[in-house]
Amino acid sequence: MSVVYLDNYAATPLHPKVKEGMHQIVDNVFGNPSSDHRFGQAAAEALDQARQQTAALLNAEPQDIVFTSGGTESVNHAIKGVAFSQREKGRHIITTNIEHKSVLNTLRTLRLVDYKITSLDVDSHGLVDPAAVAQAITAETILITIQMANNEIGTVQPIAEIGRIAKERKVVFHTDAVAAAGIIPINVKELPVDLLSLAANQFNGPSGVGALYVRRGTPIWPLIEGGVQENRKRAGTENLVGIVGLGLAAEMARLEMPERLPRFQALRQKLIQGLQERIPHLVFNGHPTQVLPHLVSVSVEFIEGEGLMLLLDEEGICVATRSACASGSLRASHVLIGTGMDFALAQGTLLITFGRDTTAADIDRLLEVMPGVVQTLRDMSPIYQKSAAN
Repeated sequence: MSVVYLDNYAATPLHPKVKEGMHQIVDNVFGNPSSDHRFGQAAAEALDQARQQTAALLNAEPQDIVFTSGGTESVNHAIKGVAFSQREKGRHIITTNIEHKSVLNTLRTLRLVDYKITSLDVDSHGLVDPAAVAQAITAETILITIQMANNEIGTVQPIAEIGRIAKERKVVFHTDAVAAAGIIPINVKELPVDLLSLAANQFNGPSGVGALYVRRGTPIWPLIEGGVQENRKRAGTENLVGIVGLGLAAEMARLEMPERLPRFQALRQKLIQGLQERIPHLVFNGHPTQVLPHLVSVSVEFIEGEGLMLLLDEEGICVATRSACASGSLRASHVLIGTGMDFALAQGTLLITFGRDTTAADIDRLLEVMPGVVQTLRDMSPIYQKSAAN
């Protein structure tokens, strides 16, 4: 049985060129980039090239890229780094109630040491109102941290407008772009953000490596202290193999994005239309137009999403019920609840994400199998039986 992989937010397969480049480093470059001899110089050259490739994905300056162990560390570094460096100026931070857990849990920790957090509501599509951001700013506000795109429903926030507000009010602005970087175009020369987090495993790079863009002049303390690596912003010998993988993945995402975007959009339209035609009582989540092109979040009434995911897996189709970082929890998605969805419907949600290897045939296979699986689960649901009887 062939397997259809539609959980590309959790992890993506390595791009062939990424795999090749990482193998070359493993086989040929083992030096420490901080060493002055020839082995260190070879490692430093590989590190510099990866920094240039990662910067190019964002149209950033290479010296503004700090390599990390992934999106979670990048987020922690951005938030805690600004919070600690600006603690004498103020202790107020603004966010939204649908951020990734790496943001929400970091802010929860800061609350324990007397930082004040304003968490803004979003509308039914998951959009935050920039006017609400502006209204929430006080003389004590030191940081605004708002996702570029939500990892569960795909809604793309008005980052440019929020960034302009932050700049006018002289507040540092961080955006968690883990779900967006490598998927949609990002240009930090035009986008008024001070800090931006990304992770390689979202765009066919290795897991366990990411980056934090730090605009020059942004006040930030290092999260990890020790040596002088990463321009004194992140101590510790660099994960050269992973970083080379990140750089190559960034380069391939930048080069292939013009082809990937329209293909993702076509697959998304095909899937949504096909599900609407085949399965009644569905709710599609996120903004209808301001949304990531490779993500579909759909809530299926009268059933539980975990059961649907497991039955699809038995048919060789891999999807998710929510972000991998929140899987295993019996609680409904805080993102969906934050958009006003009721608990029961939120529990019936599937998260489907495409990758560079996803084909129209993969979508056809899902459309072939999913209606029968949904009906099987609904036939066992007393809530559905009661609804059908009425």
